[in-house]
Amino acid sequence: MLDIAKRAAREAGVTDKVVLQHGDATQLANLFHARSFDVILCHNILEYCDDPGAVLCGAARALRDSSAILSLLVRNRAGEVFKAAIQAGDLAVAESNLIAEWGQESLYGGLVRLFTSDSLQAMLKAASLAVIAERGVRVLADYLPSRISRTAEYARILELERKLSSRPEYAAVARYTQCFARLP
Repeated sequence: MLDIAKRAAREAGVTDKVVLQHGDATQLANLFHARSFDVILCHNILEYCDDPGAVLCGAARALRDSSAILSLLVRNRAGEVFKAAIQAGDLAVAESNLIAEWGQESLYGGLVRLFTSDSLQAMLKAASLAVIAERGVRVLADYLPSRISRTAEYARILELERKLSSRPEYAAVARYTQCFARLP
């Protein structure tokens, strides 16, 4: 991923504005100075960490001030229920996912931590962060039948995703949950 990021930065001509750092996300305090960032993206990371709370505490320490934003994207437990039922047709797995803390990672293999809105908000609060917005990501795209072309219908799917993502009743069953948080 770092190689891809380096190449993207080089192609965009922003290598002088981007710092890429390899390290343990639970050790952010050793990687970056306190109060260093206006924006931190923590997308698809907490699912793979042994101690997601430590990552959030480190991120909170690294936010510059109360105007800085942390964007989190995590695997939504409810989304795993719907994926198993709708996509795989496996009602037993869907039922077990109702209370599962871990799910199967289909791309890389192994286990992936699952979050609920409540568990994520509790972790953010424990890290002294306040949630300012929450939305669903991939509310319906991952559940569409294969006969619907993701390529030909991309614009329509994207527009519908935008409409659904901020509506709590739909965001609740999205494959991913995105939270925006800041220091109080």
